[in-house]
Amino acid sequence: MRHGRAAKMAAIVTLAGVLVAACGDDESSSDTTAGGGESGSGLAVDIASCTAPEGAAVKLQLQWVTQAQFAGYFAAVDQGFYEKAGLNVEIVEGGVDIPPQKTLATGAVDFAISWVPKALAEREAGAKVTNIAQVFQRSGTLQVSFKDAGITSAADFKGKKIGNWGFGNEFEIFAALSKAGLDPATDVTLIQQNFDMNGLLSGEIDAAEAMTYNEYAQVLEAVNPDTGELYQPEDLNVVSYEEEGVGMLQDAIWADEARLSDPAYCGQAIAFVKASLEGWAYCRDNTQACADIVVAKGSKLGATHQLWQMNEVNKLIWPASGGVGVIDKAAWDRTVEIASGTKNLDGQTVLTKAPDATSWTNDIVNEAVKQLEADGVDVKGADFAPIEVTLTEGGA
Repeated sequence: MRHGRAAKMAAIVTLAGVLVAACGDDESSSDTTAGGGESGSGLAVDIASCTAPEGAAVKLQLQWVTQAQFAGYFAAVDQGFYEKAGLNVEIVEGGVDIPPQKTLATGAVDFAISWVPKALAEREAGAKVTNIAQVFQRSGTLQVSFKDAGITSAADFKGKKIGNWGFGNEFEIFAALSKAGLDPATDVTLIQQNFDMNGLLSGEIDAAEAMTYNEYAQVLEAVNPDTGELYQPEDLNVVSYEEEGVGMLQDAIWADEARLSDPAYCGQAIAFVKASLEGWAYCRDNTQACADIVVAKGSKLGATHQLWQMNEVNKLIWPASGGVGVIDKAAWDRTVEIASGTKNLDGQTVLTKAPDATSWTNDIVNEAVKQLEADGVDVKGADFAPIEVTLTEGGA
């Protein structure tokens, strides 16, 4: 029996809440579709009227604590990209009780990082936030199990104890179960999972929810009691929701819709997106340096864990064949479809109606990408190749 640090977890939970999970194709297009199949380019922004900022102070709300998931923004500060763009950016950490899209809607910050379904749910509730750059193009959500559980696809979840975080993070799981023809109420046992892998390590969960850049590494940083060495990838099976075809869009840059009509704020948005994407391009080409930047910023995660995280986050962004940050039609449509059509055990969906066209725009990011290209920045990363990362016990 495997040993772990966590206490025994609760049994089946009633799952509800606001979705978080991601997806995407490599190919992006400015001719995106807003929710219910309407063609067009989303919110129309008068780019010609936007004024360049000169030392404007802006605040960015993260959706979680300091870690390499947000390395591009920290790099943009560290490398002077924001300053060069005429911005003085303050990065505000997130937390369990700090929904970034809500903080943005209240006017407490100027821009926010949030997963698309969460922000769209908040928008449906009245918060007029608009996606102005889709940084993560692919889903990083996994279901991780040990080889002896025999779980290699969602169809193998039948009869198993499936961990999930709740709070909407379960919707990719429900979508995968539905696609596999399984009834979540009778064919699987759903287990409330903490934001760690202790339930898997203790043997109380057959397959645990994980992000490629975080919890998956936590297993590989743990010691296998049978060997005295760290667990290896060959000890595990991984079900990728991106590969299962039910991934949804995650980290995006969100702005205040009403303020985008203000030339000053519009100019700040272009400058912010441009500098942020330049930060991500820097992290693509300087993986170790960006991991070091995040560690220096005070991350509580270890150095090798941060390097792993930086490397895996890069895989979610690059290559970006349509230009980094450009919203892809197919990925947007799939996210909306799953958020609108997948029900949890309470019969609830994340969205009750298709979001309107002003919930997104490619106008800001297209202008930012054009300016980056003029500056000689590689905005597609066609030759991107991840590095090899050696994990250590506990990610130290």
